[in-house]
Amino acid sequence: MAVKHLIGLNFTSENDIQTILNTAFDLKNHYGAALNTAPKSLSDKNLVLAFFENSTRTRMSFELALKHLGAGTLGFTSDSSSIKKGETFTDTLKTFESMAVDGVIIRHPHSGAAQTISSLINKPVINAGDGLHEHPTQALLDMFTLRECFGKLNGLRILILGDILHSRVARSNIFGLQKMGAHVSLCAPITLLPAGLNRMNVSLYSNLDRALEDVDAVIVLRLQLEREAGGFIPSIDDYSRHYKLSEHHLDKLSKKVFILHPGPLNREIELTNTIADNPFSDSRFQSMILNQVTNGIIVRMASLQYIFC
Repeated sequence: MAVKHLIGLNFTSENDIQTILNTAFDLKNHYGAALNTAPKSLSDKNLVLAFFENSTRTRMSFELALKHLGAGTLGFTSDSSSIKKGETFTDTLKTFESMAVDGVIIRHPHSGAAQTISSLINKPVINAGDGLHEHPTQALLDMFTLRECFGKLNGLRILILGDILHSRVARSNIFGLQKMGAHVSLCAPITLLPAGLNRMNVSLYSNLDRALEDVDAVIVLRLQLEREAGGFIPSIDDYSRHYKLSEHHLDKLSKKVFILHPGPLNREIELTNTIADNPFSDSRFQSMILNQVTNGIIVRMASLQYIFC
């Protein structure tokens, strides 16, 4: 039987995405906040959380998801591992496999790291974010959150705003949302747009007001503040002046817009505090940011069941 992986949504079929989302909805509908009472379907599994890059939301939600499903967890961070003594990446992976673990959840700063692991070990691999490549479970939880808001994904108009060039979240969302029938548009300075977008069937905007016309939801991305020093933008102030999502922009719209952000937020640079901190229904907008954090646990439980059950 072929080993199943979750490397990226570019490699994941519409049917498999739908299966994960449906499983997540079943979990939420049946157990709500009491996810710890869900069946311990992975009680016979031991998984490595191999995080070669810092993380808060992704790591903790995977830890909780594994705990709720009854799996054993082996924590790993490169700073406290033999990699510091010169052990190679490949030897580290072979060590995991020799310990008879059942799978690896990896976060890594290098694009393609998850794919590399899947070719080196005969165990399932889940990509928790690799370089500038993909972050599939983040996109899945974004899609789950959007489906909760609208009851569907097909036909939705979703704007992704911010640093597209350096965002693995943006790539996974483009692949996943389009497979589920949504229309995706991007808004960013031209210096923060990747090459090859003409092959992705997305609409491009440099003017935020124009980009917001007739959208159903906005996924705001984190601006990696070190990009200013890299010469991608003139200054943080200049970026904020043109691309910060504010009430001023939303006041002009004819319908309510839902706001998402993968976190962590750079407040008053990417979006205003008023927008970020308003989880309540408003005629103009509603922040789904905390809902995304909650949904991250559920979707990662569903992703684990998709791989191992």
